[in-house]
Amino acid sequence: MGIIIKPIVTEKLTEQGEKLNRYGFIVDRKANKLQVKAAVEQMYNVSVADVNTVNYHGKKKSRYTKAGLLRGRANHYKKAYVTLAGDDKIDFYANI
Repeated sequence: MGIIIKPIVTEKLTEQGEKLNRYGFIVDRKANKLQVKAAVEQMYNVSVADVNTVNYHGKKKSRYTKAGLLRGRANHYKKAYVTLAGDDKIDFYANI
């Protein structure tokens, strides 16, 4: 399994990509900043200036159904915010 699981494509990060040259990714929970930087540079052929990571703890969830109360938990995951150097850009929609 690779370091990068999937890109985060939201309105906020799309705007940051255009203005601040910053992109978000869901990454492997055990990956560090150096591994994320190397993976992004290899996958998208860009130069990375900065990497910020955030660990999210999965929340407990419950819902009421006909069968009664169902309980579960959302998954833990890690986000990485990558700032690119220079005029590099990443186009997530090029492959569609």
